[in-house]
Amino acid sequence: MAAFYFDSSARSALGLVRSGNEDSAFVSGRLIAVADGMGGHAGGEVASKIAIKTLQSLASKLTDMTIDSDSAENLLLNSLHTIDDHIGKYAREATGLRGMGTKLTALLAHHDKIALAHVGDSRCYRLSGNTFEQLSHDHTVIQELLTKGAITAVEAIDHPQRSVLTQALMGEGNVVPVMQIYDAKEKDRYLLCSDGLSGVLTDKEIKSILKKSDKEVAIKALLDATYIQGAPDNVTVLIADVTRN
Repeated sequence: MAAFYFDSSARSALGLVRSGNEDSAFVSGRLIAVADGMGGHAGGEVASKIAIKTLQSLASKLTDMTIDSDSAENLLLNSLHTIDDHIGKYAREATGLRGMGTKLTALLAHHDKIALAHVGDSRCYRLSGNTFEQLSHDHTVIQELLTKGAITAVEAIDHPQRSVLTQALMGEGNVVPVMQIYDAKEKDRYLLCSDGLSGVLTDKEIKSILKKSDKEVAIKALLDATYIQGAPDNVTVLIADVTRN
């Protein structure tokens, strides 16, 4: 049986307000990821790069097709704990970077499954035919309030705690990453993005642009749309189409 893999493109932009880009991304045939750093430009940039470099160093193991999907998924989940450990070690040695951290959303295509590993509020969306849905769940105070029914979606838009995270990779050893498993389906399109995109554009706007057949055209259009809205944060967009070799 032919294996599934990602045909991907990605771009990261500074935005119109920030002085440095704290986002990082990783693209390969079967492993993709977006990391959005936090803790000031220097710390955030270091933390997101630690996340991506750690994933890159583990990519050959994670994408080893001789192991079963359950093992690959466990390796991916454990990789987030490894990243958390590396961030903690770096922050302890570079005291000026204490408090740094990163959000991370990663997808692994393995045999006939796609695994989503996630910490923070960088998002994963899927466009399957005309069905568009957010697969990841934000690790934020707002999301917890929405889930409990304590506030409405309209109230969430301008809520004073809308940016407060409940989880991030900060080297504190208490992270509980989420793992979700999906069936791989040819021609499905996945979008990984930092909240510089999802915090500015509506789901309807994102879906409309994501439906463009050319990934590069769609990425440019998504970035342009955030700039029209003022681009208050760094914006990283990664689009991946599921295909077979």
